[in-house]
Amino acid sequence: MSVKRVVTITGMVFIGILLLIAAFTSWYTVEESEQSVLVTFGVAGEPNIEPGLHFKLPWPLQKVEILSKETYSLQFGYKQNPDGSIDETYPEETKMITGDENIVLTDLVVQWKIVDPKKYLFNAESPRELLHDATSASIRSIIGSSTIDDALTSGKAEIEVQTRDLLATLIEKYDIGISVLSVKLQDVELPNQEVRAAFTAVTDAQETKSTKTNQAGKYKNQRESEAIGEVKAILEKAEGEKIARIEQARGDVAVFNKLYEEYRNHKEITRQRLVVETLEQILPNAQIYIMNDSGETMKYLPLGQMQQVVPPAASNDQSEGGGN
Repeated sequence: MSVKRVVTITGMVFIGILLLIAAFTSWYTVEESEQSVLVTFGVAGEPNIEPGLHFKLPWPLQKVEILSKETYSLQFGYKQNPDGSIDETYPEETKMITGDENIVLTDLVVQWKIVDPKKYLFNAESPRELLHDATSASIRSIIGSSTIDDALTSGKAEIEVQTRDLLATLIEKYDIGISVLSVKLQDVELPNQEVRAAFTAVTDAQETKSTKTNQAGKYKNQRESEAIGEVKAILEKAEGEKIARIEQARGDVAVFNKLYEEYRNHKEITRQRLVVETLEQILPNAQIYIMNDSGETMKYLPLGQMQQVVPPAASNDQSEGGGN
């Protein structure tokens, strides 16, 4: 085989390799949860967050860096397995001094995400390590200005907020394309077991106090609501009775005025009728006897008893028969 033929074959193989490289490196895919930065001759372009298939110049003219848009977790003071269990702890990293010169062990987790892939890739050599160091500085600064009671009991929420604000300020100054979403304390405890038990008892007592206070407040509100409801019901009942009494009085006045008008026109008849009606109300079951002037009882027809004994239907039949 001649030298010329060997050179020709080598050149064709080289060209074939270049074509294969160009074919496999001239396109890339961005998923929905990803973002990309296209680098041309070492110079980064603007981030591309559009999902789908994209084309570029073949390597080494252009290369693409693909990063996730999802939220990351920085575990400070411990290492966690994928199943959620603790793999390893770093007590020296979490040992801090409070403002009242006590030692506590503080674990926390930082939620963060990449908001500028270009800055994340090229403004710092190791942005994750920089975030870790900034987290350490932030939590130590806040714990150093807090009391041990705040760190172990009711001040945890405030410490989380202050740490998050300070960390976000530091990361913004570093300008590494990261946004801090939240800071969550995992464990804040004492290195000494006896002291830890004492503070645990204090925490339990404070929680019991808070629970009892909430229960008392709930009972107070319930009783106040019931009392307000009872007062309202009593007032409504009194108002109803007031209106009923007023209307009854108006009716009695109207009846009395009408009766008085009749009395003025027929005094004797009205007086006798009032006496009879009063007797009927006072003595509804009394038997009526008609007396003569000498005081002897006269014979009378007991109409009342007959009305009680004889049914109305029978009396109607008799009257119809008598008419016939």
